Amino acid sequence: MKRRTAREKALQALFQIDISKVEANEAIQHVLEDQPNDQYLTNLVEGVVQHQEEIDGMIKEQLEKWTIERLAHVDRSILRLAVFELMYCKEEVPANVALDEAIEIAKIYGDDQSSKFVNGVLSKVKQAL
Repeated sequence: MKRRTAREKALQALFQIDISKVEANEAIQHVLEDQPNDQYLTNLVEGVVQHQEEIDGMIKEQLEKWTIERLAHVDRSILRLAVFELMYCKEEVPANVALDEAIEIAKIYGDDQSSKFVNGVLSKVKQAL
């Protein structure tokens, strides 16, 4: 599975976890739809779930006049995914790649303003790191 596909599937799983409070493993199996498991997808989802407190803290520090709870579920899930890559995947994912991928995914899954919003928040996160 390509990394872009793994990120999109991870977003879908994280969205499901955020909305339905299902377990990470169950969400991953659901989005795979009988495809073979992908290690990068699993690492992303389990990593975000495991480090969600630190990730959310980093996002909250960069939000202006917003709370993380008020964010659209899709935007929140995209930000969590990208911040996880920025914080915990530095060795294998360059920061600019994590940002670009998140922005492109936001264009597909978010609303008209999602990509600009995600870009703004992630740029601040990147600077803070």
